[in-house]
Amino acid sequence: MFYSLKDKLRRKWFASQCKGILKTPPVTLERNCNLAVLSQLQHKDVLMFLLALKSFAREVPIGHVYLLNDGSLTESDINLLQAHIPELSFFELKDFQGTSCPRRGCWERLLAIAELVKKYYVIQLDSDTLTIGAMPELVECVKQGIAFTIGTWDNQTIETMEERCTTAKTRTPDASSHVQLMAEASLDKLKSYKTLHYVRGCAGFAGFPQNSFTKDFVEGISNEMHAAIGSKWSEWGSEQVMSNIVVANIANASVLPHPKYSDCKKMKLPQTVFIHFIGSCRFNTGVYANLGINIIKQLN
Repeated sequence: MFYSLKDKLRRKWFASQCKGILKTPPVTLERNCNLAVLSQLQHKDVLMFLLALKSFAREVPIGHVYLLNDGSLTESDINLLQAHIPELSFFELKDFQGTSCPRRGCWERLLAIAELVKKYYVIQLDSDTLTIGAMPELVECVKQGIAFTIGTWDNQTIETMEERCTTAKTRTPDASSHVQLMAEASLDKLKSYKTLHYVRGCAGFAGFPQNSFTKDFVEGISNEMHAAIGSKWSEWGSEQVMSNIVVANIANASVLPHPKYSDCKKMKLPQTVFIHFIGSCRFNTGVYANLGINIIKQLN
């Protein structure tokens, strides 16, 4: 209860500082651009998403924007978003729910990406991200059709599942462990474990080239992981494991250089150009709001 109240107050303060994003011009979409941006969105993150998208689109040409409504968006939210994002398309969670993957926990988002990659290069862009500089590495990934994810440490590369599984087992996970650690320690239960790869990336910012993976691949791995760790696989965080597996097993996938692309715990300004303001460090300082204010000034 205390955390919820504190978060609500911090969000209110952030909105008061960054409400100027609502007075900036609409996003410009590029005709004949095969890049689509997808995000799962909730009511309380609408302003943050506009800041995330507009700062991103300033550096990377995009052709299409899709939003997965978590069910909380109001009619006013939808009207506001449509006013700022031309030709905006909406999905509903029920459009991507089946029996082979957990429900909620952002799983519908990954399955939506599996559908969209049939036509586009798709970037999953969380609402709590901010682009504050040029991103030539990312632009080149899109241009060359290379998958990417934001990394966790410096000089990070794609690793084999065997390497990640061995590392995870040294931390002796048990039933109380986070699902990501438990799943990583159970990767050796997968049938194709010896030939697959893994990356400890972040599902909040990742790129998927056209025709790079399928729903069948996701559902197949999900079924095997459920058999390996049971109901634990339905906990929050399992979708990130699956996203990591998907990216790592796309040919020539790349980990964006860290900390040039980083979360707010590990960012190093002015070197960092893309920041994921994860919950634990999102509003506890004024950095997010101050950087947002600077972006708003540049957008006007």
